Amino acid sequence: MMISVESSTREAFGVVYGVRLRESDEYRYVGLTTKRPAVRLRRHLSNARSGRKTAFYDWLRKHAEDVVVDQLDTEWGSLESLGESEIIWIASLRNEGHRLLNLADGGLGPTGVEWTEEMREAARQRATGRTGVSRPGPLAPFYGRSHTVQQRAKWSEERKGTFVGPDNPNYGKFGKDHPSFGHTMTAEARAALSEMRKGERNPNFGKKASAETRAKMSAAQKGVPKPSSARSAHTRYHTNQGRFSPECRYCTEDAKSPEGT
Repeated sequence: MMISVESSTREAFGVVYGVRLRESDEYRYVGLTTKRPAVRLRRHLSNARSGRKTAFYDWLRKHAEDVVVDQLDTEWGSLESLGESEIIWIASLRNEGHRLLNLADGGLGPTGVEWTEEMREAARQRATGRTGVSRPGPLAPFYGRSHTVQQRAKWSEERKGTFVGPDNPNYGKFGKDHPSFGHTMTAEARAALSEMRKGERNPNFGKKASAETRAKMSAAQKGVPKPSSARSAHTRYHTNQGRFSPECRYCTEDAKSPEGT
């Protein structure tokens, strides 16, 4: 892989760079960086090898040995002016007919790109049949690490009450209106889940609740009917299992409703 970069005699704040094929004058991607363009290109190639799915990374995977990077502009001012320079270069090259693979028009942060149906179909076709990148165990980026207590508390607070009551997309849905109505797992799926949780693979393997915990659980459940209501019992034992009981008033009501006739 050859990387050509215009040299500079003094340290710049950042640069705008273009990526092209070695034997072509057509740029296929424009970006900005506060590092050397060669360093940024190596990062792009690494992302492509990891399987990231965009039109630019698909192109990089195909032409990895033939790409070069050129420094198009040098910015001595600020990050904002660097972003403005990138926008100008992208617009200019597109007007000249360069088939840039940039999803956005450049600049800093999200630019509000809205995917068209044609873009979605092209992405679907590129991803069809592609083998996913699996990095299990020590190969996973987060292997052996854990989130801090502060981070977990922050997420807990942000998500508290998110799907409670009317905010739950399945709130008030029963019977045929519920997405899980009539759903049953195959014997193979149940066997696979069972195998995943056997012995030491079970998260509760070897654990035992203390006497205090068992006492608290017992006290909390005293007087609570199981199931918690007749409607819950009807949903669990009749609706979800496709059964009809002439002694259940909810079964009778459902049978008399227009949907049940």
